[in-house]
Amino acid sequence: MADETPSPLDLLSVISARSVAIDDDLDHFEIYTMEGLLTLLWHGPADADRAVVCVGGAMGGLLGPDGGLYHQLGRQLPAQGIGVLRISYRRPNHLETCVHDTLAMMELAARHGCQRFAVLGHSFGGAVAIQAAAKLDKAAAPAVVTFATQSAGCEPVEQLADRNLLYFHGTDDRILPPQSSEMVRFLAGAGELVLLPGADHALHPAGEEILARLLTHLPEVLAD
Repeated sequence: MADETPSPLDLLSVISARSVAIDDDLDHFEIYTMEGLLTLLWHGPADADRAVVCVGGAMGGLLGPDGGLYHQLGRQLPAQGIGVLRISYRRPNHLETCVHDTLAMMELAARHGCQRFAVLGHSFGGAVAIQAAAKLDKAAAPAVVTFATQSAGCEPVEQLADRNLLYFHGTDDRILPPQSSEMVRFLAGAGELVLLPGADHALHPAGEEILARLLTHLPEVLAD
């Protein structure tokens, strides 16, 4: 008998959805549900078999650290055959809903042929990224990257010790100290912690350094 359990995308109970092509490599989706508006910016071809999923902090947002890291990834990674999904939550700061939103958009990409994901999250989004990846097996979600992550909600990182884990944190973060990422790495017992001297909670002014690292790192961890 077929499994009839509703999927994350099914459980969104979508009222309506709209999309528009911003340019040849960017589509803007608005998905209306009874629990709010879920927005997706999808860079690259819809049928890419690899994708990077980017989620924001407790206030949501689409740009990511240092005023646009996610946008820069979206502009540059499609040239390497990697899609980029930038997600704006229905209910920012509500962890369960934000994880659901992330999984639903990953399912949408999977229905278009995506097979492997790296999940990226800033601040509160670090917990979202970790929990979403923990719902999937290593083949589907082989990598997680966090930026100035909180430690609350990151306990499932214990299940990800066999994944590629990378944590960035600024030494001058006055909202979440570097010890937060250190704790998450301790819980995982795995991964690389990159401390960025002088960078704040938004990872400013280290955006270019992080971008350069990720443009090499992400294609490597998403390779077959």
